[in-house]
Amino acid sequence: MTPRLLYPDRDFDWRWALQAATVRAGLRAGHHTAPPPGFDPSAGLPPNVDDLVQDLGLLPLLEAMAGEDDLVFEVSRRLLLEGTSADPAVVAHRQAVLADCLDNPDAVLELYGVSLEAADKLKGRYLGVLARYPDWVLRESVGTLAALLGSLRRLKSAADRHAPRFHSEGWRRLFAALHRDLEDSYLGEMQHHLDALRLPHGHLWSARLGPANKPTDLLLHPPPEGPRSWLERWKAWFRRSQDAYTFELSPRDEAGVKALEALRDRALASAATAVGQAADHVRDFFSCLRAELAFYVGGLRLHTQLRRRGFPTCLPSVHPAGYNLSARGLYDPVLALATDRTVVPNDLEANGKRLVLITGPNSGGKTTFLRSVGIAWLMAQAGLFVPAQSFAVSVCDGVLTHSKREEDPRLESGKFVEELRRMRTLVDLATARSVFLCNESFSATHEREGSEIACQVLDALTEAGVRVFFVTHFFELADRFRARRSGSVLFLRAERDAQGRRTYRMVEAEPLPTSHAEDVYQRVFGTGAVSGVGARSG
Repeated sequence: MTPRLLYPDRDFDWRWALQAATVRAGLRAGHHTAPPPGFDPSAGLPPNVDDLVQDLGLLPLLEAMAGEDDLVFEVSRRLLLEGTSADPAVVAHRQAVLADCLDNPDAVLELYGVSLEAADKLKGRYLGVLARYPDWVLRESVGTLAALLGSLRRLKSAADRHAPRFHSEGWRRLFAALHRDLEDSYLGEMQHHLDALRLPHGHLWSARLGPANKPTDLLLHPPPEGPRSWLERWKAWFRRSQDAYTFELSPRDEAGVKALEALRDRALASAATAVGQAADHVRDFFSCLRAELAFYVGGLRLHTQLRRRGFPTCLPSVHPAGYNLSARGLYDPVLALATDRTVVPNDLEANGKRLVLITGPNSGGKTTFLRSVGIAWLMAQAGLFVPAQSFAVSVCDGVLTHSKREEDPRLESGKFVEELRRMRTLVDLATARSVFLCNESFSATHEREGSEIACQVLDALTEAGVRVFFVTHFFELADRFRARRSGSVLFLRAERDAQGRRTYRMVEAEPLPTSHAEDVYQRVFGTGAVSGVGARSG
């Protein structure tokens, strides 16, 4: 029995998620302990993951999803950034599960609470070096199953109560499995066997004599029930004295004790193995359920915060690989969570466009718009809702970001050389289905050289099929593409009204030869500051 809420045909790597959450919790608490042996926090993530988090400002978004829950943070981070879920079928599966979560948040939080309760019960329970002793394995496994039995009952009860309100395939399959596999009669029988496996009245096992009179075929039997009254105990002793042979070990017979313990361990081995496997299965199920629910709990938290602030969300339309991209009312969710001011949304129609050139004055919202596109793309491919009124996009193999950086503190190279090195690394990572988000790339050099290099890079990328969003102040670069009149290029410009105020809207318009430096002069030295409408960034 597996949840399968994230993938329709396979399980999520919950072991990695739990290890990553443990490491993050230790770092947050100031415990700089070494990660578990063999654990790689970047395994399965693209090499540019740090640049993605920095350039798109994803850390506040992940923290808003997680709150104080380190598992939610790590699961959300992985699913947003890994890029392996760029499959419309997987996205559709998650969207359907998420839609049920948004309609029934209390039920999802209750189920997540049951999985957290199970995790708390398992704290401190481990076999460690004692796992080679069958009696210890049996005792710990029975204790684990007994501790989780109450959580199984609560999970079954919650599933039966909430199942009629869920309609997605993922939820219906999970609830059907819980109803089928956790019947009350089964749980009662499980409780009976666990009570018996505690062996409160001692061990009862049999053996055959093999070659050289060595015991073989050792088998553990259901333990005898202890007599309740003194008369029953006397009768039992009398029957044993008449029908059975007994022996007693001397208190100082250490060799005899060890031999008897060895026989006992051989008799317990098969039972310990079976019960241990059952305990592992139940423990793994709760761990997997907790990890998969963590992603949707993070989505619920983010959705609640955005809706509480009055921002719309939608489930996007995700298409196979191609050049679909359109949005209505798109905004940056990180900015929306960080400000009390109005956040200006934007519309975008870039279907069939391989290159989107974004120009316009400083402080016009270009960087914010670029971030909103990147974040929406990642959220859509992860199966989450999108911060927009509507959003349609084709899947990509990965989002690659290239933004200007501060001076290298190690003084190993200049800013321009550093930009070229990063671009070379990204080009090596790119495929024909990648998306580049470039924010004032090659601005560390003068306009003529920067325009020439950028033009060659953009030509090579777009000819290979890569989609590129390029924010630039180089009029020479933008004008070259304008002169070509290519149908695969879309020109956007940060809007500025006649008084020099920024509206923070991106409008379809050709580039202008001026950077409106007079606006900057007036803000710094003029008689009146130029005030904008809405939240401002970039």
